[in-house]
Amino acid sequence: MVPPEYYLLLSSGLFCIGLFGILTRRNALYFLMSVELMLNAANINLVAFSFYWGNLTGQTFALFAIALAAAEVAVGIGIILALYRNFGDVDVMQAATMRW
Repeated sequence: MVPPEYYLLLSSGLFCIGLFGILTRRNALYFLMSVELMLNAANINLVAFSFYWGNLTGQTFALFAIALAAAEVAVGIGIILALYRNFGDVDVMQAATMRW
């Protein structure tokens, strides 16, 4: 049996990689992938604690989080396509000019 600490280390590593990607990248596609990494890290935590405590609540929440991530990707790709259509690039720093 794998100890839960290993799952927590894997999850924290994925979350840190996702956070680093959000803070350093300007491309919207990398931004979207980094958010997905952070959501997957949360799912690993939910499933690991669900397995550790022996109930299915964490796995149920993980399924809802996966559904939320799928909806987030659909909306995110729509926003990225609008950025590319209006500016010819997917740089998130240019999105500030869409307000005015």
